[in-house]
Amino acid sequence: MDSEDAHGTDGEGEGEGRRAKVIGELIQAEREMSSVAVMFHSALAEKRGLSAIETKTLDWLDRDGALTAKELVNRSGLAPASVTGLVDRLTKKGYVRRVPHPSDQRRVLIEVIPEGQADLGVLFEDFKHEVDELHSEFSTEELELVARFISEATRRQRRAAARLTGADSQDGPDGEE
Repeated sequence: MDSEDAHGTDGEGEGEGRRAKVIGELIQAEREMSSVAVMFHSALAEKRGLSAIETKTLDWLDRDGALTAKELVNRSGLAPASVTGLVDRLTKKGYVRRVPHPSDQRRVLIEVIPEGQADLGVLFEDFKHEVDELHSEFSTEELELVARFISEATRRQRRAAARLTGADSQDGPDGEE
């Protein structure tokens, strides 16, 4: 990246006015995407008889495998007591179970019960088709840039959520800040 690009211009002389416009458009798109994501996951949760945070917790467990309550606190930004209640509800509904940690007898892992996820694929099928179609419209390099941006935005939002709830300030699944 040359020094002009590092300072936020596009190297074509359009400068800060164009940058401010693009950032404004990006912020609006991010806000809309956030709102639509909340609505989508709320509708998905309702279809399953769950809250949105319950479905996102199941998503983390499905993607990452069994996690401790502390790891769920770090991912969600929720307070530890809230995570305990969340796991209790998911256990009662038959979606997760608590199992002994394989290397530390004092710790417990929360793992998803696979049968509880059986309906998920059908509910995501339509959206997955839409996203696959969208991916095909971008080059690999463009997708890499978008992935980098979304990952960094997610990391920063996770930190902000942790600050709002007073939860542990660890940043992500791997504890990196």
